[in-house]
Amino acid sequence: MKMYDLIVVGMGPSSIFLAYELIQVGKHKNILLIDQGKSVEKRFCPISKGKKCLNCKPKCNITCGFSGAGAFSDGKLNSYHMTLREDGEDIYLGGNGGSYLKEYLSETEINELLTYTDNIYLKFGADKKLYGNKYLDEIKKIKNKAKKENIDLVSFPIRHLGTEKAHILYAKIEEYLKENNINMLFETEVEDIIVENNKAIGVKTKNLIDGTNEEYMGSNIVLAVGRKGARFLSDLCNKHKIETKLGSVDIGVRYELSDEVMKNINKYMYEGKFIARPYPYGDKVRTFCQNPSGYVSSEVYENGLTLVNGHSYKDKKSTNTNLSILVSHHFTYPFDKPIEYGEDVARNVNRLGGNAIMVQRLGDILRGKRTWESDLENNKIKPTLISAVPGDITFALGYRTMTDILNFIKSMDKIVEGFANPENLLYAPEVKFYSNEVVLNKDLETNIKNLYSIGDGGGLTTGLMMASVSGVKLARILSKKIN
Repeated sequence: MKMYDLIVVGMGPSSIFLAYELIQVGKHKNILLIDQGKSVEKRFCPISKGKKCLNCKPKCNITCGFSGAGAFSDGKLNSYHMTLREDGEDIYLGGNGGSYLKEYLSETEINELLTYTDNIYLKFGADKKLYGNKYLDEIKKIKNKAKKENIDLVSFPIRHLGTEKAHILYAKIEEYLKENNINMLFETEVEDIIVENNKAIGVKTKNLIDGTNEEYMGSNIVLAVGRKGARFLSDLCNKHKIETKLGSVDIGVRYELSDEVMKNINKYMYEGKFIARPYPYGDKVRTFCQNPSGYVSSEVYENGLTLVNGHSYKDKKSTNTNLSILVSHHFTYPFDKPIEYGEDVARNVNRLGGNAIMVQRLGDILRGKRTWESDLENNKIKPTLISAVPGDITFALGYRTMTDILNFIKSMDKIVEGFANPENLLYAPEVKFYSNEVVLNKDLETNIKNLYSIGDGGGLTTGLMMASVSGVKLARILSKKIN
């Protein structure tokens, strides 16, 4: 049985940049990456050709495979490190993206890693153009306007790869890893890790094509499972008593409205992150993953759940902007199953939509009626996800969640006129799963010796850039251990 210096579960951005950095320091001769999906060039979603979801085998091509969901995201790289100050005030804030890593790294080190990682993306073809660093006076005016509505605007420079360009960029990185003899095992599921005497020594796998089982032994095991792997990671932590903190789940909608309404936000920032705690509950509500001239998309998760997301391309454009509006749910004792809660919400919405994404007009929600096909046909805002089924998302999304979302939209309309247009569309379910946050030491190691966790799935990061940074950081740590 072959022994590896390093086995990495998952091939998302954190895993990719871990392998890349180990190549740079010459510690890459005996590394194995494992993923449920396919190589980048074999990942294709039938919905992009106007078809309904065909349940790709063995796993969803959007969420699984080399680069993870990153290859099919709109590909925004948030430049948290490019901080400008005006009158002593931070114009660009790190937001959620850097908050967790700050528990383990200094701000100086995070900034150095961000600059280094950004240059790697540029090396493989990322767009040199930055959004959000030009119209500073206009951004500040919108920020001040938002403050009057008790809404915070977080803005920072952004590189936009575009969905199709992200696919090309990650294909180049995959080829680079292959050329440098990084072992990659596709269409293979890690079912468990092997732990002896509180030390991780290997993984148990299942080939998803022929069903055969295999064990691979490794001196170091890294869990880089992404948000899609949150349930797997949660189960793994429970089984092996990996220490965690109680996590949360974000539940909300994908909101679609006219580019004309969002033209200033799109022009000045490309993406503005608005954060509020609306009356009466004070829950955190935020916008996320804004896609100017973009397209609403769907993706299939474990247990057959179909969730909504959004893409924006470099060359292919719609006349609509879509973004998510998410409500953060933090539960208290005795409830400790946020993933299961989010799954139940998503499953009920899917049932109502016949296992498809549901869409509803804002005006219909406010009038207390469902949306019908005829309503969409006469609607000025045309759905960009043609497979979405009109219906009533309020049956399943929950009163508290819907109240938060509707009050947030009402307040946003005072900042961005037309944000509460009754013809705007709400798609559901949009749920962001996070495993209970894995407790790590300064070397990003769990309480199980030689078992590490990086990226979004374990609660260390959110987004492409910070996940990539976590991979680079762990590579520098492990380079001292690998012979």
